[in-house]
Amino acid sequence: MAQVLRRLPRTVHPDLLVGTEHFDDAGVFRINAGQALVQTVDFFPPLVNDPYTFGRIAAANSLSDVYAMGGTPITALNIVGFPDQELAYDVLVDILRGGQERATAAGTIIIGGHSVRDAEVKYGMAVTGLIHPDAIVTNAGARPGDCLVLTKPIGTGTLTTAVKNEKLPESDLAEAIDVMIDLNRGAAEAMIAVGVHAATDITGFGLIGHAFEMASASGVTLTIIASAVPLMDHTLRLAREGVLTRAHKSNLAYAGPALDPGATDAALVGILADAQTSGGLLIAVAEDRCDELIRRLKQHATRAAAVVGRVEEFSNSAIVLV
Repeated sequence: MAQVLRRLPRTVHPDLLVGTEHFDDAGVFRINAGQALVQTVDFFPPLVNDPYTFGRIAAANSLSDVYAMGGTPITALNIVGFPDQELAYDVLVDILRGGQERATAAGTIIIGGHSVRDAEVKYGMAVTGLIHPDAIVTNAGARPGDCLVLTKPIGTGTLTTAVKNEKLPESDLAEAIDVMIDLNRGAAEAMIAVGVHAATDITGFGLIGHAFEMASASGVTLTIIASAVPLMDHTLRLAREGVLTRAHKSNLAYAGPALDPGATDAALVGILADAQTSGGLLIAVAEDRCDELIRRLKQHATRAAAVVGRVEEFSNSAIVLV
C-alpha cells in the first residue's frame, strides 16, 4: 500500500491534522477549535469458527485505531461481505450481534453500514471518533529516552494459524480470543491521563512492522528487548515448529535493513514480526512517567503492562532487537 500511496497526489488541507504521511492508525480532521474527527476502517475474514466471536473480534479490532490515537469512538458503520447462497443468514445475524456487543461496550453507536455478496465472509467497521486537536497521539512523537510499553501479549497470528493447520486444539485458543476481544479503551484512557509522546496499535504489520513505522515517523531508533515482550502460551513452541502467518515474511521484508535482529532467536524474531489481530498499544512515554503509566494500565486491567524497550537517538537501524 505504501508503494501505491506514493503514486497518488498528497491531500493537503488546513484542517487535515493527520493524513497518510506516516501510516498512522487513523486520520484526523479538525471540525472546530475544540473538536476533531478521528476516522478509520478495517475488515477481514474470520479467524475463528464461531460467528458471534468473530464479530466481537472484528469490531474490537476496528475500534482499536481510534483508541491508538487517543480518541473516543462515537459511531460506526458495519462493512460486510457475505456468501448468501452458501451460508444461512443466521450466521450473519450472529456476526453482527458480536459487533454490536463490542460497540456497546465501547459506548459507540452503529448507525448503518454496507454489505456485498462475496465468496468469503468478511466483516469490520468504519469508525468515527472525537478528539481535541491538541490531544492527538500519533506514531511520530517518540523521543530519545522514552520507555516503550506494550499493553497486550503477542501471539494471535501464530495461534490462530496453528488451529487452522490442526496443530493446536481450538480449546487452546481461549487466551487469544480473550485478548482479541478485549478493547483498548482502558489502555487509551491510561495513556491520555499520563500524557505520552507516541502510540500505535499492533495489528497486521506485527510488533516489528508497527515499531518500524513509529521509529521512521519519529526519526529515532527503537530498541526492543525481545525477551521482555509478553507472549501467549504455546506461541514460542509453535513458532519453533514453523507455525507463523505468511505475513511475518512480508513484515520482515517491510522493515528490511532497518531491522537489526542481533542474536535474537529466529523463531522469536518471526513472532515479533507476525501479524496480530486486535493487538495492544505500543506506547512511547517519558521515562519519568513510565511507572505512572504502568500503574494506571494495571488499574484498567489491561492484558499486559510491560516495558519492552526504549527510544534512542537514531543510529544505523530503526529497530534493534536485544
